[in-house]
Amino acid sequence: MNTFAGKVLVVEDEPRIRRFVCDALGREGCTTFEAGNVGEGLEMAANQQPELAILDLGLPDASGLEFIANVRTWSRIPILILSARISELDKVAALDAGADDYLTKPFGVAELLARVRALLRRHQQEDDASPFRKFGDVEVDLSRRLVHRAGAEVHLTQLEYRLLATLLANDGKVLTHRQLMRDVWGQGYAEQGHYLKVYVGRLRQKLESNPTQPQYLLTETGVGYRFQS
Repeated sequence: MNTFAGKVLVVEDEPRIRRFVCDALGREGCTTFEAGNVGEGLEMAANQQPELAILDLGLPDASGLEFIANVRTWSRIPILILSARISELDKVAALDAGADDYLTKPFGVAELLARVRALLRRHQQEDDASPFRKFGDVEVDLSRRLVHRAGAEVHLTQLEYRLLATLLANDGKVLTHRQLMRDVWGQGYAEQGHYLKVYVGRLRQKLESNPTQPQYLLTETGVGYRFQS
């Protein structure tokens, strides 16, 4: 596995888990900072300017949701939730609050590092601000709103393109049904999530080599969708 560099803040009140996560990230080339509660985490986030935050929700001084809400007033750094809470309602609440991804405890190191890698890559892409995206044999020129697959132009409807562009802009991030409906269809459609399944299915038919086993346009059951390059 290739190493990757980045400044990562780990906000976790259990010292053993915090040390485990930091050691795993350190072996991959990351610089890590540790905090045991929301107050320490916010201070560390402001002072160290990390490129990614890994956050537990059940912290001793406040909910992790308060950390997310505070950070989102001044920063767009990716936030990965690492929590023992497994209900879809908890996941949706954290993602709607501004988190980017959710990993349930217990977790494997390989999956943790894969999620971190994806979020750091998206953060770097945002800094690079390139209009070109490539995945598999698909090439997207966001500046000219053109999509090609294996060199041939692919026709997308306006809504299909807006959905694809929204997913691409959030590479590695889980987007809830509500977020996607609001961003693609508009505020008045936030609760009309049944449209999504249809349009994601159309994109898979046009862009995935095997639409029934997608590699890039992934379903997060009960929560939403994720583009994973």
